[in-house]
Amino acid sequence: MELIRQEAEHGVLDICGLTTYILDTMAMLCAPVRDEEVQGLQSLTDPAQLFREIFRVLDLMKMDMLNFSIQSLRPHLRDHSIQYERKKFQELLDKLPNSLDHTTEWLREAAAEVSASLSESQPHSAALQGAVGGSPALPSLTAVLNQGYMNLLCWEPGQKEYPETLLMDQARLQEVRAQVNQLATTAAVLLVTSSTCGSALFGSPGFVARLKLVTKVLLEGLSCTRCEEALQDISDQVLQEVSRALSQLGYPALTSDRCASLKGQIKSIADKSNTVWHVIEQRIHLFLSRFISPDGWNSQKDFPKGLDAIQEELQEVGRRFRSVIHHNRQVFGPFYLGILKKVLFPEAEPESDAGTDSF
Repeated sequence: MELIRQEAEHGVLDICGLTTYILDTMAMLCAPVRDEEVQGLQSLTDPAQLFREIFRVLDLMKMDMLNFSIQSLRPHLRDHSIQYERKKFQELLDKLPNSLDHTTEWLREAAAEVSASLSESQPHSAALQGAVGGSPALPSLTAVLNQGYMNLLCWEPGQKEYPETLLMDQARLQEVRAQVNQLATTAAVLLVTSSTCGSALFGSPGFVARLKLVTKVLLEGLSCTRCEEALQDISDQVLQEVSRALSQLGYPALTSDRCASLKGQIKSIADKSNTVWHVIEQRIHLFLSRFISPDGWNSQKDFPKGLDAIQEELQEVGRRFRSVIHHNRQVFGPFYLGILKKVLFPEAEPESDAGTDSF
């Protein structure tokens, strides 16, 4: 810097040589995404403009280096975060030994459900084991934990005490639950409308997208208690979209009876006993349960029927749900393992499977 300052003061500074050196150095150090911008600087002839652009690109290169450093450190930061959370939670347990009562009850309910499911799916095997004096097969640790996570999507806010190990994730899980309910309602509206109007109308460009948008906007931010009110508005808007699309395609308008039937079916989705909504909710939960399993959901052809219209949105919710679950499992896996072995299975070890290693 001192040499450059002296050359500038005496009017002998080689601007061309200096900028060439700077640009060559930038070309060696910059990320590939900046190659084109650095090459573009070589075409500038005005020194003031050239240095102004050099500083602009250098600022971008600094951000590139910062992002690269963060990306490189992220795995180490994640591991450190997991160890730190686990350590602090263990310190809390040392002071309050009975701080996992809600977590224990949550896992006990999940274990009972998985055990009942195993008994129903293998009645002959269970009867044979009982006849020879053996004990029925116990559920795997991973199956119980996954069932517990899935049960959280069915909890109404304030219905039960959240497990202590999930209090930090409660807001994110409740957001996932709200999104699942919205997607189930959207899929039910689309299915009911399709059965009433026929596949020809649903095949028209943009029609399904408009119905999805209408439903999403009217459901956005509404609580479950206002679902009935929202579906009244949704039925009106859907009928308008259907009438407009039929007119544009040159099809005859719906009769008054079919209009009333369509609106009635959409409004009945608010009823918890509604068969369409119940089936769709079950399929969404099935998808999410497989999504958070160790193998994940790898086959597009196995995507649940009736959910094609919300496939993209459902996969995004699945990724968000899996991310929260994966972090929680990594942090609290040892605590879950201890509860399931010592409290839920005091006399026998549960069957091991590949998923248990993920604890």
